[in-house]
Amino acid sequence: MVPWREGVRPTGDRRRRGWRGLLLLIPLLGACSGGGTPPPVPRPAENPAGEPIVFVVRHAERSDNDPRDPDLSAAGQERAALLASLLAEAGLTTIYATPWKRTQQTAAPLAAALGIPVRIYNASDSTAMAGLTRDILGGRERVLLVGHSNTVPSTVDRLGGAGGGPIAENEYDRMYVLTPGATGDARTVLLRFGARWTPPGACQAPPG
Repeated sequence: MVPWREGVRPTGDRRRRGWRGLLLLIPLLGACSGGGTPPPVPRPAENPAGEPIVFVVRHAERSDNDPRDPDLSAAGQERAALLASLLAEAGLTTIYATPWKRTQQTAAPLAAALGIPVRIYNASDSTAMAGLTRDILGGRERVLLVGHSNTVPSTVDRLGGAGGGPIAENEYDRMYVLTPGATGDARTVLLRFGARWTPPGACQAPPG
C-alpha cells in the first residue's frame, strides 16, 4: 500500500479554477508537521491517460436536530458549499454518498453545480463496496465519495490507498485524493479544507 502523505505544494500549471482555489485555501503543513516538502496535488491536467482520480471525504458538520439522521449545521452547510467550489472544475463524473441526510447534503451543492445526481452507496455492505470499488477502478472516471468517520479510512483502503488513523468525532476537514496505479495500489494525498481540525495537544497553525 502506498504510504499516505499530508499537505499540498502549489506547483505547476494551475489550469482549473477549482484546483487553484484548493491550492490557495489549504495551507502548507509547517511547524506542526515538522517541516519537509509535501507532495504536489494531482491535478486533472496531469491525467492525460484518463486514469481514475478518487476524492473521499467525510460528511460536513452535523446539527443536533435529529439524533438518528441529522441535517447539516450552518458550519456544515458552509463546508459543503466550499467543497462544491473547490471541486466544481475538477472533472468529476460521478458522486456517491450514503443515504443519510448529512452525507446527501454534503454532496448536494456540488451535484447541483455539475448537474449530476448523487448516487447512493452502502459503506457498511462489504459485498456492495467490493462491487463499487471494481466499478470505480475499472471505470477510469473522476469520482467523489462522501462517507462517515467510521467508513472513510476503510473506503480509502479498499481503493488501494492508505486511510491513515481513525477520524476524530469533531474532525471534518480531511479530503483524500487517490490516484490508483496499475498494481492496485493508489497514491494517496491527504488534504485539509475549510475550518481546520487541531488534535488535542497539537501546536496551533500560525495565523494566515
